Amino acid sequence: MLPSLFICHGSPMMAVEESAYTAFLKQTGTRWKPRAIVLFSAHWETRVATVSFAAGPLPTIYDFGGFPDELYRLTYPAPGSPDVAAEVEARFARHGIETRRDASRGLDHGAWVFLRHMYPDADIPVVTISVQPFLPAARQLAIGEALRGLGEEDILVIGSGTTVHNFGEIKWKQEHAEPWAAEFDAWIADKVTKRDAEALADYERLAPHALRAVPRPEHFVPLLLAYGSASGKTAPRVLFEGFQMGTFSLLCLEM
Repeated sequence: MLPSLFICHGSPMMAVEESAYTAFLKQTGTRWKPRAIVLFSAHWETRVATVSFAAGPLPTIYDFGGFPDELYRLTYPAPGSPDVAAEVEARFARHGIETRRDASRGLDHGAWVFLRHMYPDADIPVVTISVQPFLPAARQLAIGEALRGLGEEDILVIGSGTTVHNFGEIKWKQEHAEPWAAEFDAWIADKVTKRDAEALADYERLAPHALRAVPRPEHFVPLLLAYGSASGKTAPRVLFEGFQMGTFSLLCLEM
């Protein structure tokens, strides 16, 4: 049985960097070899939950600008899986969740940047799902719950985002975390590891510095989606903690 993961996808530059964090990603990829990956990306927003039915090899989406040319030459041609996409669609339907299909969607940088470290051979089928960031947190958990049990089918569910994601607060050359950002991350990690879904559903009111850490929720809701999809049969745990530029969290969780 596979867990669900929340993975920080980082800056596009992470695709070509070597660091303690990319070493962690490489090591994490050796722990599990799923038959498919189902991934919620913070960089695919739609009004209605949309599932990629592309068969692949999936195109690499360069949804960023102003970076070195070498990034635009990188590809991650993983296959898709219409069969797994159909299973996701059916599970959502059983829970009354409206969906749409996208027959051509590739992998945005919320997917391929970290997957090329975890699974460099690009040989595991990937099915991406869009996010609807302004749905309430409790609804995000419920959407994730519709996918509970995929881990028992050797499918790895990943929420790709960042817990603290406020570009207005970045300290470009600062190595240590700002205290408020670290406090928010510690609260989130504590509630996840204690399986306190009720607190997570009310994080905007209960978590310290929530609106400062999450001024816009698109990068945070993948954590809630992944948490909801977890089986609950294993103890959640922190996989990696750290910050870049003072306020950019690298928190990763196994659930």
